Amino acid sequence: MATKIDAGRALGKIALLALYCVGLCGGAAAHAAAVVPAPASDVRDAGTLRIGSKRFTESYILGEVLRQSAAPFAATLHRQGLGNTAIVLGALRAGDIDVYPEYLGTIEREVLKRSQPTTLDQIRRELAPLGLGVAVPLGFNNTYALAMLARPGDVHTLSTLSDLAAHPELKLGLSHEFIGRADGWPGLAARYRLTQRPRGLDHGIAYAALTERQVDVIDIYSTDAKIGQLGLTVLADDLAYFPRYDAMLLYRLDIAQRFPHAWRALQSLEGRISAADMIAMNGAAEIEGKSFSSIAAAWLARPQAEGASAPAASTLAASGGGLMAKMFDENLWPLTLQHVTLVFFSMLLACAVGIPLGLLAAFLPRWRQGVLALVGVLQTVPSLALLAMLIPLMGRIGTWPALVALFVYGLLPIVRNTCTGMLQVPHGLRQAALALGLERRDRLVYIDLPLALPVILAGVKTAAVMSVGTATIAAFIGAGGYGERITIGLALNDNDMLLAGAIPAAVLALLTQGVFEWIERRATRGQWSSK
Repeated sequence: MATKIDAGRALGKIALLALYCVGLCGGAAAHAAAVVPAPASDVRDAGTLRIGSKRFTESYILGEVLRQSAAPFAATLHRQGLGNTAIVLGALRAGDIDVYPEYLGTIEREVLKRSQPTTLDQIRRELAPLGLGVAVPLGFNNTYALAMLARPGDVHTLSTLSDLAAHPELKLGLSHEFIGRADGWPGLAARYRLTQRPRGLDHGIAYAALTERQVDVIDIYSTDAKIGQLGLTVLADDLAYFPRYDAMLLYRLDIAQRFPHAWRALQSLEGRISAADMIAMNGAAEIEGKSFSSIAAAWLARPQAEGASAPAASTLAASGGGLMAKMFDENLWPLTLQHVTLVFFSMLLACAVGIPLGLLAAFLPRWRQGVLALVGVLQTVPSLALLAMLIPLMGRIGTWPALVALFVYGLLPIVRNTCTGMLQVPHGLRQAALALGLERRDRLVYIDLPLALPVILAGVKTAAVMSVGTATIAAFIGAGGYGERITIGLALNDNDMLLAGAIPAAVLALLTQGVFEWIERRATRGQWSSK
């Protein structure tokens, strides 16, 4: 009877902890949504206009320009840093976002898979069956290019991409998307007969790799602010391989009907952003550490007179602050709530599925290896690959694919420890329970589970701590959490921003481990007191 009472107490404490976390995560739903309500206005559109952006500086800034331009006329949500073209395009087609800034050459090569440039009218005709449209040229061309850093004493005097073919010894560090794009490295290497094997680098850290001589050549965007700052030599595209990459808006065709006033506000941006403007805004973020929202606000607030010159980067926004300012800014609490929500509900689902699977593996020996092998194989799937596969399968981005991915990664330690814990229950106790007339269900509830509880809790603790770290990748598909700061830090090569995301995640992991260790001690103490 004492075992029954103590097991009930231990399980009751776990249930109370779960209820507390549910209450905490319920608050997350109320506080973590990054929807900005439209200010008071005579004309406002119903619903929320969802704006997307890719995971590089310029796209973040343009996304904020779009959001702030539309904000007086509709509630707006900027789902920033969603990833590469495939992910953002998938979100647009699925209706998770309504519009995002894109480039004409990318639409031709990556979206429509065209090998040759065509007219804008033809592009619109081909996008229409997809439910998409393209409009509002923003005013600048941000083409791809390759660049290198000229150093004193260098024997290489390259000026064109054709010159690069004569130097196979040079080390190329290219962004992962550029390496895989149809209009990127494969076609470029074929056109110029380049034999180098490029190394994949995140675009945000490529400049650091170049200055530290880890690579000799990187891919750049022509509006990158660091080109002038570092004195890079941009290799001329002498065979005219790259198409034009005029910045435009790629949108769902129903946006004008659903958000007529906000869409007119976005259309007013046509031709207003010059290349000099964009370089200055990129510099404000990458060199001076300004926030994307303040850079966009400063650009929108400046006089839009004809021929107005681009503002200096130093006038675009207030200082971004150091590590402490970035860590404890106004986003810390919403990001924490988002992160806790992802971890808690994914672990709840993993326990609901993993513990029964562990019991199945323990009591049915012929199923054991199959169950453990299945969850083991799921654990080996790379996290980003799993997210990329879940987006088309689920037809959406954001919280749900992230929850499923974290659930999958939480299964192995829970299933394995549940099976191990059940197998460690002494056979004599089970025989005694049968002799006392206990039914199989009662034996499971009052004998097996209480004795296996510490081992099961250890598995749940391992899964939860791992999930806190793995949840940072959720930001790559717009699910929020501390990973948002990490992705921004990668895009800007900003170590303070990276630490502002990594340190809270590490603290949360330690707190999670501490909570579970307290529960384990209480459960173990209850077992000893019953003896």
